[in-house]
Amino acid sequence: MALAAVPSKAAPAVPAAPRAGPPGSPAPAPRRRWLQPLALAACAAPLLKLAADGATGGLGANPIEAGLSRLGFWTLTLLCLTLAATPLHQLAGLAWPLRLRRLLGLATFAYATLHFLWYLGVDQGLELGLVATDVVKRPFITVGFAALLLLAPLALTSTDGWVRRLGFRAWKRLHRLTYAAALLGVVHFAWRVKADRLVPSVFAAVLAALLLARLATWARRQRP
Repeated sequence: MALAAVPSKAAPAVPAAPRAGPPGSPAPAPRRRWLQPLALAACAAPLLKLAADGATGGLGANPIEAGLSRLGFWTLTLLCLTLAATPLHQLAGLAWPLRLRRLLGLATFAYATLHFLWYLGVDQGLELGLVATDVVKRPFITVGFAALLLLAPLALTSTDGWVRRLGFRAWKRLHRLTYAAALLGVVHFAWRVKADRLVPSVFAAVLAALLLARLATWARRQRP
């Protein structure tokens, strides 16, 4: 799931590798083939740590709550990193974050799904009726579930094939839902913790900064 944008043949979001220029021009930037494997390992690390702590009793006095919290935290962290790729490219001229965007987006959806499955299976014991009641009657679960539903079609359409089927413009509009999912995710987090809202506030500030960066770029392009 590239969420905000995915590299595609139809309308490449990721700039192609620079071609060799005339004699004397700077050498093209390396492809950094190690970047994606490294990013994949980094995305998997929190999940492996969770599994190891769960197996060794390292999740504290309330392992169910700890698992939910960790999976939710990494969902929002990866979502913010996914959204940061485009501003980093537009404002700082960095190309490599764009190459990680799809991987980060798919990792975001994986963590969000695990967060929900942990709640469904470990916390609620697969009691679908209780879960349905929670979704309807508990606002923080309602918005969290809505965020997961928004992320699902973005993950599904993250391939180059879907970019071609939808057309780049329609595909890009669809993936702007990433910001709505992120906003709902932050609200879900803030309402869930109730008391100490420092971490949700940090996520809210990061999301606001990312939105402002995109708006600033858009405004700059509107100038004659």
